[in-house]
Amino acid sequence: MKSIRISIADQALALYEDGRLVKRYAVSTAKNGAGERNGSYCTPRGRHIVRAKIGAGAAPNTVFVKRRPTGEVFSAELDAAFPGRDWILTRILWLSGCEPGFNRLGDVDTMRRYIYIHGSPDSRKMGEPGSIGCIRMHNADVMELFDLVPTGTPVEITESPLGD
Repeated sequence: MKSIRISIADQALALYEDGRLVKRYAVSTAKNGAGERNGSYCTPRGRHIVRAKIGAGAAPNTVFVKRRPTGEVFSAELDAAFPGRDWILTRILWLSGCEPGFNRLGDVDTMRRYIYIHGSPDSRKMGEPGSIGCIRMHNADVMELFDLVPTGTPVEITESPLGD
């Protein structure tokens, strides 16, 4: 069985199969740190699952807004034209919390907060906080992860180091 563990401390995502480390990726979690409240722009902690996978077959750098491809392909020119835009690119793994009252239901619901593991411009630095709550990855990495995990994959987000 596959599982994902995301370390806010390490700014890293580890993919496991049957408890064995398969791959480790650099990521970028929220610049506001960890937190579950809606509107906090923090990365939610705890146990989650991959509820939906969006973007299968989309070209690298496909731009998504509200989980739909816009027809745009990210470029330096597009980035310059929209400097404040939060780019969601290539693939989306939409997370759903599994702990009622902590990261599920009410004003702490991860899915209703639209928290994803998603692609980001390759010019953005990974390994340091920078998102508004989501877990950002480089495009090649999120494409690989997307193909390796099914919906329902358990995802743990922790402030602890991975320790792998």
